[in-house]
Amino acid sequence: MAASPEAPGLGSYFRNNLREYGILVALVVIMGYFQFATGGVLMRPVNLTNLFLQNSYIIIMALGMLMVIVSGHIDLSVGSVAGFVGGLAAVMLVHWNWPVAVVIPACLIAGFMIGAAQGYWIAYWKIPSFIVTLAGMLVFRGLALWLLEGASVGPFPRSFQALSTGFVPDLFGVGKPNVTALVLGGLTALALVYLSVRARRRQMKYGIEDEPFVIFAVKNALIVFALLFISWLLATYRGLPNVLITMAVLISAYTFLTQSTTLGRRIYAIGGNEKAAKLSGINTERLTFLTFANMGMLAALAGLVFAARLNTATPKAGVGFELDVIAAVFIGGASMAGGAGKIVGAVIGAFIMGVMNNGMSILGIGIDYQQVIKGLVLLAAVIFDVYNKNRQG
Repeated sequence: MAASPEAPGLGSYFRNNLREYGILVALVVIMGYFQFATGGVLMRPVNLTNLFLQNSYIIIMALGMLMVIVSGHIDLSVGSVAGFVGGLAAVMLVHWNWPVAVVIPACLIAGFMIGAAQGYWIAYWKIPSFIVTLAGMLVFRGLALWLLEGASVGPFPRSFQALSTGFVPDLFGVGKPNVTALVLGGLTALALVYLSVRARRRQMKYGIEDEPFVIFAVKNALIVFALLFISWLLATYRGLPNVLITMAVLISAYTFLTQSTTLGRRIYAIGGNEKAAKLSGINTERLTFLTFANMGMLAALAGLVFAARLNTATPKAGVGFELDVIAAVFIGGASMAGGAGKIVGAVIGAFIMGVMNNGMSILGIGIDYQQVIKGLVLLAAVIFDVYNKNRQG
C-alpha cells in the first residue's frame, strides 16, 4: 500500500522526461542489437577504441552545434571549415616546417576567426544563418582545394598524430591492464556521483528536485557501471586514447557552461524568444557572434583531429560532416525551434550515429543502405520531438 503513491510520480516523471530518457534507451538498444548481430565484435576493446577515434571529431563539433541550434540558428559550414583547417595545418607542418606547438594554436585561432566572420553577418546584419553558412560551406570547400592544390599533403610528425592516435601511457608501469585507465575511470565515476549528489541536495534545499530517488540511484549506478566497464575494456587494449581525454574535458566544460553559468542560460533564452531576451537586457548580438566564433574554433579542432587520424590532409576531408553533426544534435533531443537541448543529449546522439555506422560496416551493409537508415533515424527523431511538444502543449 505504501508504494502506490510513488507509481504515478514515476510515470509522470518519465512522461515529462521522455525525450531525455528515450535517446538513452535508444543508444542502449542499438548497442545491444549490434553487439548481438556482430557476434560480440562491437564491444571488443580494439573496436571500442576505433569507435571513439572514428567519432571524436563529430562529438567535438556537436558540442558547438548544440549551442548554435539552441540559440535558434544553424551552421552548414562546419565540415568545410574542418577540412580547410586540416589542410592549413598540413601546409604549415609539411611545406612550411612550422613546429606543432605553433601550428595547433594558429589553426584554432584561424577557426575562431572564421566563425567570428560568419557570426558577424548573422548577429549584426541579421542575415539568416542558413544563407551565411551555406556560403561559407562553398567558400571554404573551394579554399581547401586551392590551398592543397588538389592533392593530399602528409605525413605529419608523430607529435601531431598523437592528437588523435596517441594513448595515455600507464603511469604505474604495469602495461596490461593499463592501471592508469582504470584509476582515471574510477575517479571519473566517483566525481560524477559526487556532483550528482551535490546537485540533488542543492535542488532539494530549494524544493525544485522532481527526480524520484529510485530513478536517481539507478541512473547513477548505471553510469558508474558503464564507466568502469568501458575503462576495463580500454585498459585491456592500449589504455585511454588522448582524444578521449580531450572529449571528456570539452564535454565537462560545455556542460558546466550551458547548465551552470549565466552565459549558458542567456543562450537558451535567445533561442526561446530572442525579442524577449533582448528586452530583458541580454546582448543578443554579442552572444550570437560568440556562439558562431566558438563553433568555428571547435570545427578547427575537429579538423586537426581528423587530419591527425588520417596522417594526411585531403581536399575532400570534411565532406558531409555537417550532416552527421546536425543529425547527432537533433537525435540527441535538441529542438528545431531553438531554446531546448543538452550537451549530454548531443553526445548520446553522436554515439548513436557512430554505433550505427560502425555496426553496419561490420555487418557489411552497403553505404547506400547506411545513408537510408541514418536518414530514417533522423526523421524519426524529429517526428518524436514534434510529437512530444504537441503532447506537452
